[in-house]
Parts: sequence; C-alpha cells; structure tokens
Amino acid sequence: MLHCDTLIAPQWCAPVAPANGLLSDHAVVVNDGRIADLLPIAEARLKYQPSVFIERPGHLLIPGFVNAHTHAAMTLMRGLADDMPLETWLGKGIWPVEKRWVGAEMVRDGTELAIAEMISGGTTCFSDQYFYPEIVAETAVDLQMRVMVGTPIIEFPTAWASTIDEYLNKASDLVHDPYADHPLVSTCFAPHSANALSDESFVDLRVLADQLDVRIQMHLHESTIEIERALKKDGQRPIGRLQKLGLVNTSLLAVHAIHLSDAEIEIFAESGVHVTHCPKSNLKLASGLAPVAKYRRAGINVAIGTDSAASNNCLDMLEEMRTAALLAKAQASDAAAISASDALRMATLDGAEALGLAHETGSIETGKWADLACVDLNRLHSQPLYDPISQLVYTARAEQVTDVWVAGRHQLDKGRLTQIDTASLLARCNEWRDRFASSTN
Repeated sequence: MLHCDTLIAPQWCAPVAPANGLLSDHAVVVNDGRIADLLPIAEARLKYQPSVFIERPGHLLIPGFVNAHTHAAMTLMRGLADDMPLETWLGKGIWPVEKRWVGAEMVRDGTELAIAEMISGGTTCFSDQYFYPEIVAETAVDLQMRVMVGTPIIEFPTAWASTIDEYLNKASDLVHDPYADHPLVSTCFAPHSANALSDESFVDLRVLADQLDVRIQMHLHESTIEIERALKKDGQRPIGRLQKLGLVNTSLLAVHAIHLSDAEIEIFAESGVHVTHCPKSNLKLASGLAPVAKYRRAGINVAIGTDSAASNNCLDMLEEMRTAALLAKAQASDAAAISASDALRMATLDGAEALGLAHETGSIETGKWADLACVDLNRLHSQPLYDPISQLVYTARAEQVTDVWVAGRHQLDKGRLTQIDTASLLARCNEWRDRFASSTN
C-alpha cells in the first residue's frame, strides 16, 4: 500500500474541474500538502495507508472558496458606519477612523479576525487590498492562510507611505522579497481606483507590473458618481482612460465593475480583463447591480468577493455566492442565468483564475494544493436532499462548514479553529472597538 498524509472520505465531492459535476463515495488523497489522488473510497482503502483518515457522511467536499476581493483589516470596522451611501460611508465613516488608527498592530489584529471568520466559512484564499500589506502577508503565513496581497498605490501620504515613488518602491520590494516564490503568498499592485493616480503614475505602474509580471486590482466603475467625476475631469469614462494608458489587459482585475456599457463589456472580454463581483456590498451601499450573467455570456471571467466587513458586513462566501446567483436571475429575468454549479465555480475556480492561481488552487484536481472545505448537509434546513450542489448554494450556512484544509493543513476540525486563539482575538477586538468608538464621538 502507498502511504499518504490524509485520506478524506465525504459522501459527495464537487471537484468543479475539469468539469462541473458531482462524485459520490469518492475519497481525496492528500500528501505533502497537495492532492495526490481522487478515486472511489473502496479503491482508496485498498491502495493507500493514511496517517489520518477522515470520514464525513452526509457532507459535501468542495474546493475552498476564493474570496477575490476584501480589505481584511477593516473587519474591525464592522458595523461602524452602516446605512450610508458609498461617498458618505467613506468620507464620514471610514476615512477619519483610518487616518487616526491605521497601523501595523491594527492591521495584524483585523487581518487575524478576518482570517478566522473566512476559514470558519470555508474560504481558503483571499485577495486583500489595504495598508501595511507586509503585515497582512506575515499574518497569513503565521496562520497558514493563502493570500494575494495587494499593495496600495495612491498619490497622497498615509501612515504606510508618503509619495508615489515610496508607494511604488515599497510595493516592488514586497513583490521581490520575501514572497516571490512563497507557497501561500502572491502579490499584486492595488491602486484604490482610477482617480487615485495621474496618467504619469499609471504609466509607471503599468511598466512596473509588466516587468514584474503581477496583476493590478482596483475598484473600477463602482458608482455612477465615480464615472460622472471622471467625465467632468478627464472628458472620458475611467475604463476609456485606462485603456489609453495601456492598463486594460489580462493583468487587470476590475473590482465591482457595476456600470459598464455594451462597448466596455466587449473591451473587457476581448482584453481578458477579470471582474470581481461583490454583490452584498454593492447592495448595502446602493452602488448598483452588476449584470454578471451578461458579462459571463460575453466571455468575461467573473469571480466573487465579499469586499470588506465594513461594507458587507460579513465575509461569508456561501452567502455571497447565493446572493450573486439570485441577483443574476432577477436581473436577467432568467431563472437559469446563473446555475448552482455556475455559482460554485465563480466562488472557487473562477476566483483562482482571476488571481492567476488556477494552476494551484480552486478545484479538486491531482497536483493542486489541498485547499478544501467540507460542508455538513445533514441539517434540517438542507433536507430533504436531491442535489447536493444546489443545497450548498441555496441553503447552506457558514456554520455548516465543519472542516477546512489549506495546503493540506487541517485549519478547521469539526468546526474548531486549530491555529487561532479565539479568546485572545475577541479581547483584542473589543479593545479596538473602544478605540474606534472614542474617535467617532
């Protein structure tokens, strides 16, 4: 018999790729952090001798969710500025608190809280965009979480950097060292939005991104106000400006991308731009509804992200996936616009594709990292069960996630976080709540 580290035997398995489908009574073999085999349980018992055997009847095993856009540290601001439109939310609710309190300690604690929540809900990889990205990376490594770290690029001073040159230099340093070949950490450049940089700075950023072969993610066409301001200032919509500057290509990850014309949809499709759809944040801030079914029909890869817990207010990819599917149906007046299998793919493999990680994660395929989540469907509100994938998308809740592995490491074991001291984390969260509250009084 062959030795393996872990053999996972759920009742059902949804590999997502190479094709959407469902396997019954199959086992996933994990060795050295990667998926070594996927085969019927009966054959696996005869072929492999595992160090750890995990049997989960009534459970569905899926690839871990890929949260393709969030601001992890802002989880400490959850509920701080609710029921405000985007511009007011930023200007009066968020930016004053950030100006006073953002620092390495705040980012570390907020990121830990976000990682704890995400792992508990089945997320194994997230794309972050916030200050002190080196702290985000360190925290993810300490807690063994997969992350794409977006380095902020803007033209005004913050606690992290003072000038555009300093932003670019610090971002380049993070890409080069120490995470150039790290198994858990990848990097990208993350200008806040199209209005965050001058044409000259965007050209410098594009050249640097091309040289280093990294993605650029930014909030783009998130609100009508953003577009109106661009038309007034530049005489063109943000996408048109970025296209002229050479940034509309396969390296661009456009976050939100709610308000696209038919011509802009065609440009995105032809240029290979990826879109991250954040439906709950868009709803809460009344930013609009992205026509994701239309984007996907045009050939645009659409991932799913939660955005921050300050505008969502949670990092629950099960809920985000369900909201994305339901909104797409209503908007397209087509109940089949986004199927349950489509939604699962958007929340896993399509997210990995958007981050440039589809060769490493996002599906249950031999050779990929064992980034996995197990969901208990033997709950009253998920019964009776006819189609496990449909029940996952339309009924499952975060508390049904029982087990999570990141690169083969058992991060959630029967609902218990194995790497995080939750009592200490909760105490620190309460301290930050008191600090933030004092600055808003």
